[in-house]
Amino acid sequence: MLPLIHSCVTINSERIENNLNTIKVYCIIKNSVYGMTGVKMANPMADKYAKDMTQGDPTRLILAFMLPMMMGNIFQQFYNIVDTIIAGRFIDAKALAAVGSTGHVTNLFFALGNGLATGIGIVVSQFFGAGNMKGVKKVITNALVIVTATSVFVGLIGFVFSRPVLTYVMKTPEDILENAVAYMSITCIGFFGTALYNTISYIMRGIGDSKTPLYFLIISSFLNVAMDLVFVIAFGMGVSGLAIATITAQILSAVCSITYAFFKNPVFKIDKSDWKMDPHIIIKCYKIGGSMALQSGLVALSFVILQRVINSFDSVVVAAFTTTSKIESLVNMQFKALQDSLSTFTGQNIGAKQGKRVRKGFQNGMKMMILYAVVMIIVMGLFGDVLVKIFIDSSETDIIAYGSKAMRILSYFYLPLGMIYVCRGTLNGAGDAKFPAISGASEMIGRIIFPALLCSLPFIGAWGLWISTGITWTIVGVTAFIRFNMKDWRGGLDI
Repeated sequence: MLPLIHSCVTINSERIENNLNTIKVYCIIKNSVYGMTGVKMANPMADKYAKDMTQGDPTRLILAFMLPMMMGNIFQQFYNIVDTIIAGRFIDAKALAAVGSTGHVTNLFFALGNGLATGIGIVVSQFFGAGNMKGVKKVITNALVIVTATSVFVGLIGFVFSRPVLTYVMKTPEDILENAVAYMSITCIGFFGTALYNTISYIMRGIGDSKTPLYFLIISSFLNVAMDLVFVIAFGMGVSGLAIATITAQILSAVCSITYAFFKNPVFKIDKSDWKMDPHIIIKCYKIGGSMALQSGLVALSFVILQRVINSFDSVVVAAFTTTSKIESLVNMQFKALQDSLSTFTGQNIGAKQGKRVRKGFQNGMKMMILYAVVMIIVMGLFGDVLVKIFIDSSETDIIAYGSKAMRILSYFYLPLGMIYVCRGTLNGAGDAKFPAISGASEMIGRIIFPALLCSLPFIGAWGLWISTGITWTIVGVTAFIRFNMKDWRGGLDI
């Protein structure tokens, strides 16, 4: 007896038009002889170039998606550390200080670009989850145009105002000012390369591919280190060489990843009609991406202001805070990997109208977060001093004592910190444009008010820098959880 079609998901005209490239086409078939049901028909290239996260075990999907990003974070830290070593050992201490003095300002620019790229990736994931491949292609083309235009504009602003900002806002010491201006100016010129690289990476993640961005990040890391050695050691270009190496590696990685995507990935097979600018797509990208850029920008701005409070203490406290910030960033990066995984998972399932899977993903994300947070609390309690010694010479006993105690203080707040990332990942994936602004503003206010208040108390003093960070995490974490439990961001879905 011939199989009878029992039921079939309605496929709209756009999906019929793009059926050769569509990743999800579902038909449930019932065979009256063999009793078969639930047969899925899918593009055989789906697993290679994209990952459908609207079915299957949420925990396994999230973990499989997250692991490549965790590895990528390690590589990113690797070349950041190598940059620091080359500046300090092969140039001089002033070069290291010059590069460090630009950190918070350049991070502000990169945070804006990364926020926009993140939002674009979420828009892609929602269209992909809905099976709207025409929409995915339109987002890709429109995103490349708006990111290029935005990043060139932002980069020019940074280039033009690098000296005034470093001189009058950051109060950069005169003996390192010229190197700092050179480093920031060159970095801003190449900002478009970093923005495009991040955008392509987040688009790939939006369709469920977190492995390919890892490969290009590894290539970028080794290119950066190799060119650091060539420009700084072989050519003697100093701080300028470090900046040129960084932006060159990013631009080459952007070119390679874009070339790979358009020539190898069927999702990126674009028609001429897809290059038409779509106001609806542009508004959606800027609405979600802009709110995330605002959040990232506010947080980065808060660190610029916080640095002035930090600089009011002696060199031991400043060195301890710098060291603990490096360790904290390593902890945060793994939370960030979980957040980005949940964003893609949520985005695809929101697009597919599967609210219960969104809830399941959130619950599983919370369990993973709690496990990781508890492990890190134990690690900081037992090995905090060992971690500090990785960055500080063992003879600097005062800094080590300060830093190890500070890490224990921070670790007590890892649970609310993790809650921020889990809630943020879910809300971002759903396209909630309100929460990023609320979260960013809360974090900025906390990082500005609490350090100034607590550090002024004689019985707290410098410890207020770390305690205020923990209090800020707690406030933002509670705010995030409250926002998650509201209904207005759910679009009528049962989440």
